[in-house]
Amino acid sequence: MNIKILTEGGNLAPNPGLSQKLGPIGLNINQVIKKINEATSDFKGLKVPIELEVNSSTKEFEVKVFSPPVSGLLKKELGIEKGSGAQKKIYASNASIEQIISVAKTKFSNMLAKDLKSAVKTIIGSCVSLGVLVENKSPKEIEKDIEKGKYDKEINEEKTETSEEKRNKLDEFFSEIKDEQEKIIKQEQAAKESEEEKKEESKKEEVKDEETTKPGLKKK
Repeated sequence: MNIKILTEGGNLAPNPGLSQKLGPIGLNINQVIKKINEATSDFKGLKVPIELEVNSSTKEFEVKVFSPPVSGLLKKELGIEKGSGAQKKIYASNASIEQIISVAKTKFSNMLAKDLKSAVKTIIGSCVSLGVLVENKSPKEIEKDIEKGKYDKEINEEKTETSEEKRNKLDEFFSEIKDEQEKIIKQEQAAKESEEEKKEESKKEEVKDEETTKPGLKKK
């Protein structure tokens, strides 16, 4: 018997839904929770798909852990809570190729990718929807670089650590991008407020004209 559970890594607690799934089988819920939390401790803060393989006769069970969604892994790796929400205009982070490789390795066993390079390209694809730069470039530009073999060395060596010097340069570049983004946001907000003020003034003028043209009133 297989039972599917979605839980926050390392943080499963007794709840009615879990009791409904495990109670009828006769499993020790506290024991199940303990094993699941141990098995998912590396994914704290992320939603993790779990599958319990249960032997209904012996009450023995095995915990199978599937890696969280790529978006969740990327956000954890990059230290961000959410994507940009406006991918074409606003970027949420600037990842190194090593960070992308790290996520690809974590997710690889649950992917259909034929090799790590293919997995890396899949993770890059997710960076598009999150609004994440990679190596100071847009994800689409990086995909082309990967296809040309620019990062074959890092991928073949399964390099997952970003040097401090490189990290500083990536952060410095992204800081400049953020400053530009904030200027654009402020300009757009100011333009929006100006447009709303014009609409409000126009409405007031329309009301004023209607009042002065009512029967018995002379328009000044």
